[in-house]
Amino acid sequence: MSQPPIAIIMGSDSDIHIMKDAVEVIESFGVTFHIEVVSAHRTPQGMISFAKKAAENGFKVIIAGAGGAAHLPGMVASATTLPVIGVPVKLKHLHGLDSLLSIVQMPKGIPVATVAIDNAGNAGLLALRILGIENLKIQKKLRLHQKNMEKKVKTSNKNLKTKLKDFLKDN
Repeated sequence: MSQPPIAIIMGSDSDIHIMKDAVEVIESFGVTFHIEVVSAHRTPQGMISFAKKAAENGFKVIIAGAGGAAHLPGMVASATTLPVIGVPVKLKHLHGLDSLLSIVQMPKGIPVATVAIDNAGNAGLLALRILGIENLKIQKKLRLHQKNMEKKVKTSNKNLKTKLKDFLKDN
């Protein structure tokens, strides 16, 4: 069995409530993934080892979720040539703004793609789009996903007047 193309890592297992959204999206496309806790602060040598061996281990893209100081995505990106997608995780204080700024404010030469705070689902979709560059099966599923979103909007528009009347009646 070959190594999954996507690695999902997080700074702490407490981040799983957010990172599960990436898992669900990736699974819905039938793509395999690897998931583990890799802490930039508690296990820095393990994090560096993971990042340096990621391509050799068969990964094509890394999704890294982190809260607070949120060094994980940037530190991993500094030790690999693979694309890294950062997911800022909202913690109790600062509403995730600290995580967001830590991930997006990378120095020149160390790129990290970053999604919205707590939006691991979009990180999963972005990882799939990256894989889809060379995988026609994933491209086809992504197009179907977009068509399904379009259908939902059309259905919403058909029901909009009824919803508006109900809303106005209740308020």
